[in-house]
Amino acid sequence: MSLKKYQGVIPAFYACYDREGAVSPERVRALTRYLMGKGVTGLYVGGSSGECVYQSVEDRKITLENVMAEARGKTTVIAHVACNNTSDSQELARHAQEAGVDAIAAIPPIYFHLPEHAIAGYWNDISEAAPNTDFIIYNIPQLAGVSLTISLLREMKKNPRVIAVKNSSMPVQDIQIFKAEGVEVFNGPDEQFIAGLAMGAIGGIGGTYSAMPELFIKAREAFLSGRTELALDIQNEINRVIYKLCSAHGNMYAVIKAVLREQGGPDIGGVRKPLANLKEGDMEIVKECVLMIEAAIKKYC
Repeated sequence: MSLKKYQGVIPAFYACYDREGAVSPERVRALTRYLMGKGVTGLYVGGSSGECVYQSVEDRKITLENVMAEARGKTTVIAHVACNNTSDSQELARHAQEAGVDAIAAIPPIYFHLPEHAIAGYWNDISEAAPNTDFIIYNIPQLAGVSLTISLLREMKKNPRVIAVKNSSMPVQDIQIFKAEGVEVFNGPDEQFIAGLAMGAIGGIGGTYSAMPELFIKAREAFLSGRTELALDIQNEINRVIYKLCSAHGNMYAVIKAVLREQGGPDIGGVRKPLANLKEGDMEIVKECVLMIEAAIKKYC
């Protein structure tokens, strides 16, 4: 099976709200067009960057439907469908397949610490609801409270729809460990994008890509062409921006959405409570990030 359509830079899609805080179909479509215009490989919809844990099943359906209205047949779309119960997750999985996504993905169930056989059962139940769609395991132990183990991965490999792991654990070694088990891996932590590629990641899915897709695309091109020093220089510039984004009082996604507006991109609102929107003084950080990104693009792209 060819996995070429998954190779590259895949931004994690942001939640798009109107002024009243409801999901905005128009803004979802605008962000989809904007990112496709940047030349990214695909879009990862409904994950952490999409504020999935603070959205209803209907919110998430509206978002995906409007992404697909713009993206279907034009770019790769992966839909994160996990909810904290199997039934809702299956509903989103069925909906995603009907919408025509390339793959679905899911974190493990959170809050209760479940045994591995229960986690495998949860993932397989979700996958069974979308039997004609690729399945991607999402490993994000720092937020989910559960780490993907080799024994659990081996159990999941019995499911022929499992093609890859989206790995957001910080040890880059995990990528090599999972690949040794015969699955592809997406790098998750944006700060180690190049290190992830060096360990064999098929590409990356990241929450800061949309603020500076040009830099991630250029860094990957440099790495794949053997210009390692250039790739690392760009990674260092990316990391400087990320650290600055995280220095604000508001949630990082609120900051990035403001960066997009300052860059002339789409207005997609703020973040949903309890995530914190921008606080007094944060706009200075936003403007500084915009200047840093502009300078890096001018220098490297």
